[in-house]
Amino acid sequence: MSSQNPDQARQAGRALDAANFFLADVRDGLGPYLAVYLLTEQHWDEARIGLVMSIATIAGIVAQTPAGALIDTTRAKRLVMAAAAILVTLASLSLPLFPSVLPVAISQGVAQGAAVVFPPAIAAVSLGIFGHAAFTRRIGRNETFNHAGNAVAAGLAGLSAYWFGPTVVFYLLGAMAVASLVSILMIPERAIDHDLARGFDDADTQNDQPSGLGVLLACRPLLVFAICALLFHLSNAAMLPLVGQKLALQDKNIGTSLMSACIVAAQLVMVPFAMLVGAKADRWGHKRFFLAALLILPLRGALYTFSDNPFWMVSVQLLDGVGAGIFGAIFPVIVADLMRNTGRFNVAQGAVITAQSIGAALSTTLAGFVVVGAGYSAAFITLGAVAAIGAIVCLIALPETRQIADGGPRPEGKTPAPASAIAAE
Repeated sequence: MSSQNPDQARQAGRALDAANFFLADVRDGLGPYLAVYLLTEQHWDEARIGLVMSIATIAGIVAQTPAGALIDTTRAKRLVMAAAAILVTLASLSLPLFPSVLPVAISQGVAQGAAVVFPPAIAAVSLGIFGHAAFTRRIGRNETFNHAGNAVAAGLAGLSAYWFGPTVVFYLLGAMAVASLVSILMIPERAIDHDLARGFDDADTQNDQPSGLGVLLACRPLLVFAICALLFHLSNAAMLPLVGQKLALQDKNIGTSLMSACIVAAQLVMVPFAMLVGAKADRWGHKRFFLAALLILPLRGALYTFSDNPFWMVSVQLLDGVGAGIFGAIFPVIVADLMRNTGRFNVAQGAVITAQSIGAALSTTLAGFVVVGAGYSAAFITLGAVAAIGAIVCLIALPETRQIADGGPRPEGKTPAPASAIAAE
């Protein structure tokens, strides 16, 4: 591991805090606001919205695993993140200029194709700076600032949209993009150990070689985790857009503001749960947190069917903060457990994110057609049932990955080097 002084580590930590805060709005592009904008401003129906969002997501899937491989090999991780932020922003800002089906599908495909860089890149930089011993805590901190950034951006969007209309989200996205670029470039390049960033142990690995890509298929727990992640997103991805559509249909003028209230409520809950994962997951077990994230979704889907009252819908959305807050923080930790000392950490992240992106792409299409055929309540119940299947698979087939992190069996017989001391933040 390359040496760094405590001041350099603290500077890197503060820059990562800022990058996670400002990238929160950029990394998802328009996110759930896209459905509200297309429904209320462009007058699309739910099935067409779901279909275009799925097409765009599928286009992003193509870039997912290659993006992880790129992050594993490149030493220009900051430049890659900066370029991705610019692409996401430009693609999203083009939407009001070209609002027909094909241009929207293309622009959102470009945005999602670029945005897939952020999760592996942020995790890799964090691991490369702070090492395995501090990784869970650092990821919890990353997610804390990410959710805080989402809450602030959503709050600003909601207040601004009430006075200026739904298109204000485009201006907010541009402002956050500029701030994120500055934050990324403030991360000290010399603070990143690029061998450590790809999953080698906190020791001198200059003579070690990455495992073959076959390790992704040879590691059975990784395959099980990928299936569970797919089912999580097949269930979760469409829930918030459906809530946004229901709220917008009740009152077009405040649809975007109510959507923002949903996002703010969830993001505020995500903050303490991300902190909880960072502080306790190494002690309580990584699988337990992941299973809890899956179990939240069936409950959430069922509760959405009880009432169309906007206050009820926003209240139920708090559960999204629990599930997504846990999932976002525990995801890279589990992948790092399974791929430790293989040198394939980021390509494994990309592969698993590919699986969950397939789930997300199918989610919006599934939900759109169920809504058209049977109504919103049937769509929420269907999505919740998918997550229940994922929880069963996780409970039965996924081992406790923390054992691997602590010195248990590793893919291809790799053996761990001693973990380094926790880096100063």
